[in-house]
Amino acid sequence: MSEQTGTEGVARPEERLERAVRAAEQALIEFEIAVETFRVEVDNFSRLHHQKLGPMYSRLDELEALIAEARAARTGDPEDLRKADEARARVMPMPGVEELFHGWMDSEGLFPEAVAMLTDQPVRPPQRVRPSDEARKLFRELVRKAHPDLAQDEDERKRRDEFITRVNAAYARGDEALLRELSAEWAAGPVPEEWKPSRSEELYARLEWLSQRKEMLTFVARELEESAIGAMLKMAPEDPDRLLEEIAEQLLTQVGERETELAELTGQTS
Repeated sequence: MSEQTGTEGVARPEERLERAVRAAEQALIEFEIAVETFRVEVDNFSRLHHQKLGPMYSRLDELEALIAEARAARTGDPEDLRKADEARARVMPMPGVEELFHGWMDSEGLFPEAVAMLTDQPVRPPQRVRPSDEARKLFRELVRKAHPDLAQDEDERKRRDEFITRVNAAYARGDEALLRELSAEWAAGPVPEEWKPSRSEELYARLEWLSQRKEMLTFVARELEESAIGAMLKMAPEDPDRLLEEIAEQLLTQVGERETELAELTGQTS
């Protein structure tokens, strides 16, 4: 009788779990490929959409603003004036304070670097760390106790090397509190080897992770499909370029209609 089965022809529970894990892994890989493929398609289509149609959308927004402004100038109605302001704001959004002052200040005021420059101070004065006497004492004690040369084997040397690196970094900052923590850590000794789950527990945990990963990818796929670009791409998955051409034709028609409307409002019709 084979060691792989408890009775003739009956797989062990672990073997069935391993098969389930392998099947779930393969299914997840295929799903990830599909989601990533669609994400790339959406990203590429979004870029093409912006490059080819962006200027038309901008022209439409400008025409909408000009029409609203012309209508407001003709009527003087407060509501028309409000709509004109809103239309213009969509064309020329108000820049943020950070953009206006090129990184010198934000809504809270001048950045420290700007204050320093305006007052002829060093922009970022070098920080001088002078460890306290206690920090120096802790540092010396830790180096004496944990020096890598005291290791009895390679694993112990590696542990000491990593620990001393942390000690040196804390001392360089003059961080007395952290040096105390490191001293207590060394006194406590190495962390005991962690408990390891059984093979069955590992397999169940793997299945749970795969399930969570698939759920996350499902959410990503749904977000992509429901996005404006994703929805457009799904309308013509085989020929997205043709879809762009159709949208461009529609936008050109709208631009023509808005130009005619603007000309009528401003009395520029022939």
